[in-house]
Amino acid sequence: MTVHDEHEARSFCAGYTDDEGLKRLDRLAVLMLAENRVQNLIAKSSEEFLWRRHFADSAQLLAYVSRKTSPWLDLGTGAGPPGLVIAAMRPDTVCVLVESRRKRAEWLSRAALELGLTNCRVEGRKLESVESFSAGIISARAFAPLPKLLDLSARFSTPDTMWLLPKGRSAGQEVQDLPTPSAALFHVEQSATDPQAGIIVGRGRPEPA
Repeated sequence: MTVHDEHEARSFCAGYTDDEGLKRLDRLAVLMLAENRVQNLIAKSSEEFLWRRHFADSAQLLAYVSRKTSPWLDLGTGAGPPGLVIAAMRPDTVCVLVESRRKRAEWLSRAALELGLTNCRVEGRKLESVESFSAGIISARAFAPLPKLLDLSARFSTPDTMWLLPKGRSAGQEVQDLPTPSAALFHVEQSATDPQAGIIVGRGRPEPA
């Protein structure tokens, strides 16, 4: 399915959560737009496409993982997607959001509290300072070039860890540029919200660079 507009985006999200989850997303939309007047969370041009560009874009990652897979580690969460969106949609999934920028981390903590997300923990520090744990899923939307991302986060991965990395137009090339042992773990899926974008999907523990 390709998501073209806000109505389709809301329907798309509804396929991955329940009515309460949709209500939390409605509330999150209000919080994000209000905070965007205080700090630059998202591009102003994307505000009218919030459900497609940010919520459905995050929700599509749920198609690649079992509902019981946890915890979910999201790197460089920033404005909220995908980690905070996933936490709002799936309150039974433990979500750890890593964000080193103080104002962004404070926003994520306030939003999680406002939404009642007891499943969500915000780590307001660099990933290098976060204590290691075994992540069931690792996601990142705009964190770092792929080799650096894998190097920094490999200690959180296991042979069963799922990697979900929206990478835009560069997805295929970034996988091709990886060393062979690591490249074999990954493939690219088409984004449901952008026909020109890809999602790097993989399973396992990458070899150190």
